[in-house]
Amino acid sequence: MGRRKEISTDSILDAAEAVMARIGVANLTIDAVAHQAGISKASVLYVHKTKQALLEALVTRAMKRDDSIHQDAELQLGDVDSLALKGRIEVAKTPPPEEFRPVALNLSSALILNPELRKTMQQHQDDVIQRIITTSAQPRGALLAYLALEGFKFLDFLDFHKWTDVERAQILEELSWLAEQNVPSSPHPETSDD
Repeated sequence: MGRRKEISTDSILDAAEAVMARIGVANLTIDAVAHQAGISKASVLYVHKTKQALLEALVTRAMKRDDSIHQDAELQLGDVDSLALKGRIEVAKTPPPEEFRPVALNLSSALILNPELRKTMQQHQDDVIQRIITTSAQPRGALLAYLALEGFKFLDFLDFHKWTDVERAQILEELSWLAEQNVPSSPHPETSDD
């Protein structure tokens, strides 16, 4: 009797990421993931009952990784104002690995196509925004800096624009500055009859 291959959730999710990067989320199949992982389709289905469950597990793992990376950065910063935002800025100093860009693009596509996955991400973003606000002495400045940071990362991760090292450092320094500013809420713009 031969040795059975050990099947881990992470190895299946790693295989799913590799398949997504190669052929896209729309073409992701349980068969392709099983082939990539070197296991049977039944083994994939034992852990993730459907393609939807597999995608949910991928998104959940990505969010947990994201949280862990940012928590580690916050621990390194220590006791600073705007801790949640500055941890995110610290992480953004390192560009995403090239091999992650197609995975990020495909995970974003999965979120767009799936309302349930979007709800998970919406809740995650709500939690992040609340941490940004509650850990900042200047919540408005920190929130605006976070919104700009997310736009910066969006362009970067989805491969719409590659920042030079100098641009990256300058923009992130300016976002850190913005987080410390007392930015007043602007009044609602008056409507013009012109």
